[in-house]
Amino acid sequence: MPVIKEITIEPNLPEKLRPLLDIAYNLWWTWTPDAIYLFEDMDRECWEKCNHNPVSLLGTIEQPRLEELANDEVFLARMDAVLTELNRYLSAKTWYDKAKRNKGLIAYFSAEFGLHESLPLYSGGLGILAGDHMKSASDLGLPLAGVGLLYKHGYLTQYLNPDGWQLEKYPTNDFYKMPLRPVKAPQGGGPLLVEVPMDDRNVLAKVWQLTVGRVNIYLLDTDIPENRPGDREITSHLYGGDIETRLIQEIVLGMGGIRALKAMGKLPTVCHMNEGHSAFMAIERLLEVRLEENLAFDEALEAVRATNIFTTHTPVPAGIDRFPPELIQRYFQRIADSLGISMYQFLGLGRINPNDSGEPFCMAVLAIKMASQTNGVSKLHGEVSRRMWSAIWPNIPTHEVPITHITNGIHTLGWLSSEMARLYQRYLGSRWIDEPTNHSIWKRVSGIPNFEIWRSKERLRDRLISFARHRLKKQLEEKGAPRYKLKEADEVLDPEALTIGFARRFATYKRATLLFHDVDRLRRILTNEERPVQIIFAGKAHPKDKEGKELIHKIVQMANLPEFRKHIVFIENYDIEVARFLVQGVDVWLNTPRRPLEASGTSGMKVTANGGINLSILDGWWVEAYNGNNGWAIGAGEEYDDPIYQDEVESRLLYELLENTVIPLFYQRNTQNVPDEWVEMIKNSIQSICPFFNTNRMVEEYSNQFYLPGLSRWALLTKDGWKETKEICSWKRKVLDTWSKVHIVNVELLSKGAPKVGDRIPIRAEVELAGLKPDEVRVEAYIGRFDEHGNISGGSPLPLLPSNESKGTIHVFTGKILCLSSGRIGFTVRCYPYRKELGHQFELGQLTWWE
Repeated sequence: MPVIKEITIEPNLPEKLRPLLDIAYNLWWTWTPDAIYLFEDMDRECWEKCNHNPVSLLGTIEQPRLEELANDEVFLARMDAVLTELNRYLSAKTWYDKAKRNKGLIAYFSAEFGLHESLPLYSGGLGILAGDHMKSASDLGLPLAGVGLLYKHGYLTQYLNPDGWQLEKYPTNDFYKMPLRPVKAPQGGGPLLVEVPMDDRNVLAKVWQLTVGRVNIYLLDTDIPENRPGDREITSHLYGGDIETRLIQEIVLGMGGIRALKAMGKLPTVCHMNEGHSAFMAIERLLEVRLEENLAFDEALEAVRATNIFTTHTPVPAGIDRFPPELIQRYFQRIADSLGISMYQFLGLGRINPNDSGEPFCMAVLAIKMASQTNGVSKLHGEVSRRMWSAIWPNIPTHEVPITHITNGIHTLGWLSSEMARLYQRYLGSRWIDEPTNHSIWKRVSGIPNFEIWRSKERLRDRLISFARHRLKKQLEEKGAPRYKLKEADEVLDPEALTIGFARRFATYKRATLLFHDVDRLRRILTNEERPVQIIFAGKAHPKDKEGKELIHKIVQMANLPEFRKHIVFIENYDIEVARFLVQGVDVWLNTPRRPLEASGTSGMKVTANGGINLSILDGWWVEAYNGNNGWAIGAGEEYDDPIYQDEVESRLLYELLENTVIPLFYQRNTQNVPDEWVEMIKNSIQSICPFFNTNRMVEEYSNQFYLPGLSRWALLTKDGWKETKEICSWKRKVLDTWSKVHIVNVELLSKGAPKVGDRIPIRAEVELAGLKPDEVRVEAYIGRFDEHGNISGGSPLPLLPSNESKGTIHVFTGKILCLSSGRIGFTVRCYPYRKELGHQFELGQLTWWE
C-alpha cells in the first residue's frame, strides 16, 4: 500500500454564510427550533438524507443553492437572529453565576451520550439521560465537561427480515461530517493524542470535542494509524466484543479520560461516574494524586474518594460488569505496583468482600468504594440499590445503607414539540424556558382553553401517523415488498383513533407483549368500530438477547394479521428521531415492566410535556409522579414471586383499565368534539410532572448535594500541602487500630413503672472508647417496631450525648426516648466513628452494637 496523506476539506461556504458553521458545531441548535428550521429550509431533501446533521448538510448541499442563500436577505436575517440568540445564550448570567462558588472543573464520565440522531453514540436510556444531563448543565452554567468514547460504528442499526426477526447493521460514522472537531495538542498544533497503559503496551487515543451550549464533551478514539490493528478496534462498537474488549474499553474511558483532561490542562476536582463503566477513572485519579503529590496511598484515596460521585442505573446484579481476577491482574499489575499496594489489595477495591479471593472484580463495587456519594435514579431504585449492595456494609441496617437517590428528569426543550412550545409561550409566558422547575408557572396550564390543547394534540397525532406510514412504507420497500403491501402502508392507523405508544429497549422484564396475553380480548379492544384503538411499537433488542428478539418477532407477526394490520405498527430502528415523533404524538404512553426492575425510565416524562398521558406499572419514576389524577397505574405496586401469575393478573388489570376507564374517557366528547375530562387529565399531568421531572431540577440536585460540596471539599483537602487530608487519614488509622476494643458496656432505662404515650424515658449507656474521645464517636439508641422474626425493622436512631461522667476510658452517654405511640417497641444502642468531614456517617464501615 502506498503512503497516504490525510487532508480535511471544509465546506466551501460563501462568506456571508460562514456563521452557519458556528451554529452547526454547537449542539445548542438541537433544542432550538428556529435553528433547526434554518438548516431544514436550506434544502429539505438534503436535510433528511443527512439525518438532520447540519455539518454534513453544509458539506453536501450544492454550491448554486449556497450562492442563492447568500443573496437571500430573508434567510440571512433569520441566520443572524439565530446567531444572536446563540450568543445571548452563551453570554447570559446563569444559575451557577448567581452565587460565589468554589472554582474547579466537574467531569461527567459516561460510556454513551444520546444528544441527537445525527450522533449515534448511544444505545438507550443511559445515553439519553447523559445527553440531557449535559444540556441542563449548559443551561445552568456549570463548569462541567463530559468524557466518553467515540465509536466508529456506534450501536446497532436495526432492521427486520420479512419474517419479523431482528437483524443488525453497523454503519461507519464519518467523524469529519459530524458536529465535532479533533482537539489540537497544546504544542505543535497536531491532534491531541493521549497514552493509556494497557497490559504489556500503551494504547494511543485521539481526543475529539463536542460542544453542547456552554459545556464540552471530550470523546476518545483509538482508531488511529499509530495503534496496532487490534487496538484500533477498541472504540469500534458501543458495548461490542467479548469481556476483555469491554475491560479495555472501560480502561480507555476511565483512565484515558482523566489523561485527556490533564493533557488539555483541565484536570477535574470533582468526578461523576454515570454507571460503573467509567470507574477506572478513580484509579487514574489515585495514580495522579499519589505520584504527583507524593502522598501515601490512603491519603491519595481519601482525597479522590471524597470528590467522586457514582450514579447507578442498574437494579439487577446481572446487569453489572464483572471481570475475572486473573484478567484484572494482567491489566493492572503495573498500576498496583505504582500505587504501592498488592494485587490482593487492588482486587479488594472491586469486591464486596475484599477477603474473598474467588469473588470477581465488580465495576459497580469499585465505583461505590471509590465514591463518597452513591445514588440511584428514583426513590424506589434507591431502596432497591440499598438492598442490592447492603453486603458492602454488613453491620448496617439496609435502610441506612449510604446510597441515596436523585430521580431522573428530561431536558424539556429538547423533547418538546414546537406545537406545544407555542402553546406554553402564549399562556405561560417565556419564563418556563429559563425556569422549568417553577411550579407556579406550570400552574398556568389550567388556564389554557381545552379546545386549544386538544387541537394541538390532534395535529401532533397527525404528524406521528404520517411519519409512521412513511417509515413503514420505507421498511417494506427495503424488503422488496409487492406494490399492494406498499399501498396498505398508506392506510395503516387512523388519525382520529386513540393512539398508544410503547417504545423502549426490548428486554424481557419490560414485557412488551403483555398486551397480547389475551389476543381475543385485545382484538375486541382495538377493532371496536365506534371507539378504535391503535398501538405503535418501537425498540431494539441487544444482538445477543434471543428472548428480546422473540418479543419483537411476536409483535410483528401479530401486526401482520389482517384484523390487526391497521391497528398495530412496529417502527424499525428506534432512535432519537423516532422517539421524538412518538413522545410528541401519542395519546397514551404504555409502560409494563416487572416491578422493581425499572430503575427510573424517562420516556413517559417526555410524553407528558407534549400532552400525552402515562399508563404504567408503579415502578421507577412513576411511583413518585402518580397522584391518581395525572394518569393511570396498573396495580398498586405489588411485587410477585411467580412471573406467570403476575402476567396474568397485570394483563387483566391493563385490559380493564383500557376498556372501562381510558377508552371511554378519550371518546367522551362535548358538542365541539373535545374530550373535556381527558384534557383536564392532560393539564393535571403537565402541572404535576413537568416542573419536577426535568433535568434542570435533577442537575441542580446533583450540584447542591454533590458537586458544590465536592468542590469545597477538594479546596479544603488540598490546602496547606494537603494538611487536612493527612490529618483525616491519621485519625482514620487511629480509629481503625482502636475500634476492635470499642464496645458498649452497659445500657439502662431509668424509668419507674410502665411508660405511657407522651412520656420521655431516660436512657443511659456506658461505652468503652479505648482511648478515643467522646466527640470522635456517635452513640445512638436505635428504636423501632419488631418484625415477625423479632428484629427491629426500619428503626430510627436517637442521638445520645456525652455526659461529664466517665470511668477511665469508659464514657457515659445519655438521652430520652420519646414514647410516640402505644404498643411494643424494641431498642438497642450502637456506636460508630464520627468526624464532620466524612462523606457519610458510615464511611469507615465500623459499627458496634450492644451485645
